[in-house]
Amino acid sequence: MSMTAAVLRLSTLQPDFDERFRQRLHWSAEQDEAIEQRVKAILADVRQRGDAAVLEYTARFDGLPAASMAALTLHASELQAAFDGLPPEQRDALTQAAARIRRYHAWQKTQGGETATYRDEDGTVLGQKITPLDRVGIYVPGGKAAYPSSVLMNALPAHVAGVGEIIMVVPTPRGEKNPLVLAAAHVAGVTRAFTIGGAQAVAALAYGTATVPRVDKITGPGNAYVASAKKHVFGQVGIDMIAGPSEILVLADGSTPPEWVAMDLFSQAEHDELAQSILLCPDAAYIDAVQAAIDRLLPDMPRAGIIAKSLGGRGALIHTRSMEEACVLSNRIAPEHLEISSRDPHKWEPLLKHAGALFLGAYTSESLGDYCAGPNHVLPTSGTARFSSPLSVYDFQKRSSLIEVSEAGAQALGRIASTLAHGEGLQAHAHAAEMRLK
Repeated sequence: MSMTAAVLRLSTLQPDFDERFRQRLHWSAEQDEAIEQRVKAILADVRQRGDAAVLEYTARFDGLPAASMAALTLHASELQAAFDGLPPEQRDALTQAAARIRRYHAWQKTQGGETATYRDEDGTVLGQKITPLDRVGIYVPGGKAAYPSSVLMNALPAHVAGVGEIIMVVPTPRGEKNPLVLAAAHVAGVTRAFTIGGAQAVAALAYGTATVPRVDKITGPGNAYVASAKKHVFGQVGIDMIAGPSEILVLADGSTPPEWVAMDLFSQAEHDELAQSILLCPDAAYIDAVQAAIDRLLPDMPRAGIIAKSLGGRGALIHTRSMEEACVLSNRIAPEHLEISSRDPHKWEPLLKHAGALFLGAYTSESLGDYCAGPNHVLPTSGTARFSSPLSVYDFQKRSSLIEVSEAGAQALGRIASTLAHGEGLQAHAHAAEMRLK
């Protein structure tokens, strides 16, 4: 039985090319509401009941009943046995493919953000091409306070990366425009700016309107509505992160003036009532001194009410057995800002794995990083520093892999690819590789 495939033909000369081309590329990321509600229910159930819920859903959806998670756990011995049981050809193909992939990524790790290539022994050229995003949107908070520093921290790395257009949105409640924010947009080279904010601004950037151009990525912090909107448009556009309330963790050995530490704790608490300020210290008397400094300094702070609510609701002064234990707790918290307020901060820095930014030494107040030290102040919050990084030039670039296989390389790679493709049941993949074989 013969079978043909009617493939759409388009030409840029066609008057309706743009529309037909757009339709061809269109893929709707809109989720069916029933599916979304089901997924939410599953997530909540697993979060509450753990293994029991996982077992129930695995039996229901996968048809795989099990008495416990032990029956669903793959052990190293089983993985080894699977490898040992493969035909030699497949084992060799996996091993060679893994070696090549590992080698490439080890090379990539040394290249940073540069376009570069290397040539392997059979003449094949491999590498990466770094290109900037075409258009990005930056969200600048403008509700309870104005943040020109956020303009600089979002727009400048985009500029350095080579982004073509930078679209800024900033809410201006009651029409009050902050001159410092507008001036920062000028200094940072913002292309276009709109006095809109909230979820509606995120939507406009993500989907585009008659006035606001659609962007490729949205960066910048905002309130809970902004964070939720960014979460929902992810997939239509890229986002930097879902930012939570601001955080500071001070790791102190008792050598810094307690007033300095108290003010550093204030520096995050004054953002809003949900901000979190924590002190970890092995010296109980020093913690008492910091508390006394808090009590003494707080009444003179213009945002004393917010600071008091933040410290009372989410702050903590924690006495630890040692600085080593404080480092362990810090890694569990994975704070946005981590101050190592110590005589010898470099002694403790190697023990600290997870933080958005580390501030070393008594003279390095977190506020310097917020405004002018140089590194970005858009940082992962809510423990996401375990797996996320500060905003940087890399967020405004993307990598394309470069592969140029030589005739000799096609002979070696073709056999590997053919073996693995047949193993996956993808015969066209295999034949495409085999056609290049001599």
